[in-house]
Parts: sequence; structure tokens; C-alpha cells
Amino acid sequence: MNALILAAGYATRLYPLTLNRAKPLLPVAGKPIIQWVVEQLEPITALEAVYIVTNNRFEHDFADWAKTYRGNRSLKFEVINDGSNSDSDKLGAIGDIYFAANKANLFSEDLLIVAGDNLFSESLAGFAEFGHEHQATLGVYNVQTLDQARKYNELTTNPAGIITKFTEKPENPTSTICGIALYYYRPEVLRRLNAYIAEGNNPDQPGRFVQWLHERTDVFTYPIAGTWYDIGSHETLAEANELFSRVAKDAKNG
Repeated sequence: MNALILAAGYATRLYPLTLNRAKPLLPVAGKPIIQWVVEQLEPITALEAVYIVTNNRFEHDFADWAKTYRGNRSLKFEVINDGSNSDSDKLGAIGDIYFAANKANLFSEDLLIVAGDNLFSESLAGFAEFGHEHQATLGVYNVQTLDQARKYNELTTNPAGIITKFTEKPENPTSTICGIALYYYRPEVLRRLNAYIAEGNNPDQPGRFVQWLHERTDVFTYPIAGTWYDIGSHETLAEANELFSRVAKDAKNG
């Protein structure tokens, strides 16, 4: 299986920090955000390659980072440039998944997709193992408050954990369990992107594909353990620094 890291956004809410640096390359607790992501992908034994889809502005920065990355195992990295130059001509997250899958011929193997600005304190190996046993899997997390849930989505599941209803950016959510930007798709499901795009559906927010997909096939949910954090503003970046400094300290102390 392969992993695709979404890193083609322009993070305008974090200007001026992201004027000349991609958000996933911003440091949190002493290392780039993307490094936190890759370190939690490393334990996935079936992982063959990590693809990073980015834009024309930051392609070389990600390529330089990949060359210098030294983890616990050797991983193949490939940076894919979606050709966009600004927030006004970006492809959108789903558009980038579709572009990268075609560019790197990723439709024939399992694909784990994760946003490059998400932080995880624990390995994603369990998520990948579960995902391999199902056609489509969405990582879910308790965001604690309904106010936070409004920024994400609202979902309901049956007793087997299969999504029965999914609403992106709900106005009045009733649950704090939300889908996060972490997906595992088997090849049969990944190829459904062709139909999704051909129908002219929203190419941005990746949850829109889940909203469309669950009406056509079973989409399972998998609760993410440990701490998860999504960085979208100066305030959340500062909070992440404090939170993951503690995570790093705890890991060091065993």
C-alpha cells in the first residue's frame, strides 16, 4: 500500500508564516508538522511509498525535506506538483487526490490519505490494518465540543461502525465524534473518484467524497487513539506547540 500526504494548500489564515513556507513544513515542538505525520506512518509494515502532493510554489521545499528525512526505516518519497500557484487556482483536496492518483498511477493499490497539517501522537498502523480489511475507512476522533464539530462534520453509524449519514460542515451538530482528514481506500473505491469528478462534484474538502461515497458503498469508521490535532490558525499552531512538546517529553521519558 501507499500513503498520500495532502500538502498543496496555501494556508492563508497563517500569513505571514506561510507566505514563503508550506504549512506542513512549519515547526511544531522542534520538528516540521509533516515529520510528525511520517513518523506515525513508519510503523505500517505494508507501506511501500509516501507521496506528497503539493503546489508549484513549494515543490522544491518538500523535495529538499524528503532528501534530508532520517527516520526509523527507509521510505521512498515522491513529491507531486499539482501545477497551482496560488489559492485562486488550487485544485482542492479531492482534486489533488485525483491528480496525484493519475500522475503516479496509484489506482491499483491500497491508498492511505492524510492531511499534511494533522498531528498524531500515536502510530497509524492499526488504522492501516483495519483499512486493509474494508473497502473504505474514515478515521474519527472526539473533538470534545459541538463548536469544534461545526468546523468538521457530523456522522452517524450503525452498530458495525458503517456510516449511515454524513454531513460536511453541519450548522447544528449533535455529536462531537467527527471524521478527520485520514482515509484508507482500497483500489475499487479509489477508482470511484473518476465518477465523482466526472459528475462535477465539489473538488475541495475531502469529506465531500465521503459524503458522496457512503451512499454507494460501505464506509467504515475507525477511532483514532491518543492525541490528534488539526492546525488552521496562529492560535491552534501555538496550542499545538505546547501540546506536542508535552507529547515529545512523555515519549522521551518512556
